[in-house]
Amino acid sequence: MESLLNLSATLDGFFWGQIMIYLCLAAGVYFSILMRFPQLRLVKDMVKQLIGGKASASGVSSFQGFAMALGGRVGTGNITGVASAIFFGGPGAVFWMWLIAFLGAGSAYIESALAQVWKEEIHGEYRGGPAYYIEKGLKSRGLGIAFAILTIISCGIMLPGIQANAFAQAGNLSFGIPMWAIGLVYTVITAFVIFGGGKRIAKAAETIVPFMAIAYIILALVILAVNFGKIGEVFGLIFSSAFNMNAVYGAVFGQAVAWGVKRGIFSNEAGQGTGAQAAGAAEVSHPAKQGLVQAFSVYVDTLFVCTATAVMILATGAYNVVNADGGFVTQLMPGLEKSNFTQEAVNTFIPGIGGGFVAVALFFFTLTTVFAYAFYTDSSIGYIFKKNFNGNGYKYTILGSRIVLSAMVFIGAISSVDVVWNLGSAAVGAMAWFNVIVILLLTKPGLATLKDYEQQKKAGLDPVFVPARLGINGADLWGKIAKTNYADQLDAYNKAIKDGTLNKNM
Repeated sequence: MESLLNLSATLDGFFWGQIMIYLCLAAGVYFSILMRFPQLRLVKDMVKQLIGGKASASGVSSFQGFAMALGGRVGTGNITGVASAIFFGGPGAVFWMWLIAFLGAGSAYIESALAQVWKEEIHGEYRGGPAYYIEKGLKSRGLGIAFAILTIISCGIMLPGIQANAFAQAGNLSFGIPMWAIGLVYTVITAFVIFGGGKRIAKAAETIVPFMAIAYIILALVILAVNFGKIGEVFGLIFSSAFNMNAVYGAVFGQAVAWGVKRGIFSNEAGQGTGAQAAGAAEVSHPAKQGLVQAFSVYVDTLFVCTATAVMILATGAYNVVNADGGFVTQLMPGLEKSNFTQEAVNTFIPGIGGGFVAVALFFFTLTTVFAYAFYTDSSIGYIFKKNFNGNGYKYTILGSRIVLSAMVFIGAISSVDVVWNLGSAAVGAMAWFNVIVILLLTKPGLATLKDYEQQKKAGLDPVFVPARLGINGADLWGKIAKTNYADQLDAYNKAIKDGTLNKNM
């Protein structure tokens, strides 16, 4: 076990080196500046597009796409991930999680808009994501297959165990239920949903995600209200530690940046390429609409849910901070495992009940994340077999992937927490490496979608996507989508082109 732990830690360290951390930050800054910070300018549009639009025979609604992606984003990273960021990087790590969420919204827009631009209809359902835009945008089917395989390994094998393990640990601590029993029940529920395919996954996410996120945030607000006098102290601690102005946490300043970015991306998935696959499944009239929705989901994940966890932990003092050179910088809870910080924080507020509440929250958080992983795995398999999706290869691979994912849920539930986390974190790092470089190479079409959207809005139109206006090739499905589902918007668009209200070419 020790050798496996060392190997997993080495892999995690390799994919999350300093270069990767700065690359993610730089990509977020780059896209945000080029798009003139849509995460500030277009918040109203984000909310409007979130609640607008309906599902079609081939695509899920904007809200279902948002819910699936948010289900993938809101998981154990929002509870255990935040706790581990504080444990390794101190309170300052929370600020860097906020920053990567703010900047990452720009990366989330680009990848999600690109997923819409080059989505395809496979087996009667829209599919999109990095593999699809790599093939069409970079003209490389081989690289597309490589990313699809990486997604299958990450989302179908490596990552589900993290979610199951987090809930099994919490359930065992709060209710004394054996971890194998928790894993078995969790696996049965997972299998029931994912074997129902994309539509069932979307419906489950749409039902569970809003409820779980709102309930958790309300609890955090109540705890913050009770600890009102500590608000200034908590936020002062976060900012002073983030900028190395707190003598206590000076020893972990570098770790604060690294762990804040690392756990921030693990939680909100911006630039990782997974949320883009949920975005590609949505029914919208223009790629920018789903790009804005997915940018907003990054906000909800980190600025709301992760902040809720951080505030609960810091306001109640239910944390320890380790020193990389040995010992502890802060040890407020001797003997408390980092994975249990949040439960202890809520228990401080509601003795005997709080831990159970967090365990239940983790159940819903982690379950919807596993559902999202199953959807991403399906999308990648659909890409690999898109030229022969009626053949046995596609059918048996989909079946096999769902069996393996279900098995990995059970294995993860009964495995070592550190090994599971290291392998999952390494998988996220590998996907982020690949995808961030790709979306940087596809900056031009990504930016063009937002420019086109804003120009059409300025002309008084409800934007509809016509790839030829942007000089984009390979987006053949959009001709059918516009004529079939958005005929009135297309007529208005053509009229605006004819009378000169809108230029034919950008």
